[in-house]
Amino acid sequence: MPRHRQSDGLTAAGQLAGSEPHPAAAAVAGPAGRDPGGPPPPGLDVSTAHPARVWNYWLGGRDFFAADKAAGEEIGQEFPHLADIARAERAFLVRVVRFLAGPARIRQFLDIGAGLPAGGNTHEIAQRIAPGTRVVYADHDPVVILHAKALLGSPMLASTPEGAVCYTDADLRDVAAVLAAAASTLEESGPTALILLGILGHVDDYGAARSISSQLMDALPAGSYLVIADGAATDPSVTSAQRRYDDIARPRYGASAPAPYLLRKPDELASFFDGLDLIEPGVVPCPHWRPDGRGADGADDVAAYCGVARKP
Repeated sequence: MPRHRQSDGLTAAGQLAGSEPHPAAAAVAGPAGRDPGGPPPPGLDVSTAHPARVWNYWLGGRDFFAADKAAGEEIGQEFPHLADIARAERAFLVRVVRFLAGPARIRQFLDIGAGLPAGGNTHEIAQRIAPGTRVVYADHDPVVILHAKALLGSPMLASTPEGAVCYTDADLRDVAAVLAAAASTLEESGPTALILLGILGHVDDYGAARSISSQLMDALPAGSYLVIADGAATDPSVTSAQRRYDDIARPRYGASAPAPYLLRKPDELASFFDGLDLIEPGVVPCPHWRPDGRGADGADDVAAYCGVARKP
């Protein structure tokens, strides 16, 4: 699922390109020469690729254009781990939201760095289980905000009448701004699930990343949940490939290039849950977190770890 200043902002999309076209992406390609995204929103230049739309392409979404598809295919030939991480994290998101909206009975979600809607979105899953669920998506990429607000106005992606969904412009590094934006939709006293998928790696300073997640959780009431998934430094070849991708992202995407993405060791990712009650099976590769057989869980060797914990 991104929020970023044009040059240095935080975006999950930046790391989510891929190798071979996902079947779902191929299915929406449409007639030759036709963009699945249809006419772009007014004032939006789609002649060059944007990382959020490349991400959308690899997840089988419909909001990408010819330049995004070409970039996804080209980049993916050299960096196949990117699409694997994207799909594994999205499959984990689907399962974890089912858990949170179901057995955990969470009715509020703050999803930071969600990127463009691509099917299996947080509010869609949660509101199927509990129609009154309220969801705030936070992102700091103006392209994402422009796309997303238009998409959420469509009948297919709109909130249920009982619930609420909004996309707000807020940067993960500005905790106060994120919380202020969330307060316009979420109830302060209500337990909330904080979702940080593919985003903390864009904060290269380990202490700063931990501080951000801690500040956000400190502001939420007891009974809230922290959900994290991020690329992991478990394979030297993947770590090297990620560094090479970061080096070519700026020339390819220009001003919209994401900040470099740091793969952390699994024990470092586990430390983000310190002081919280970790939910079984703990911090594990994304495909290993409560697979339910209801969809693709992702490749077993994917370089992405995840975890879920409850605030006591």
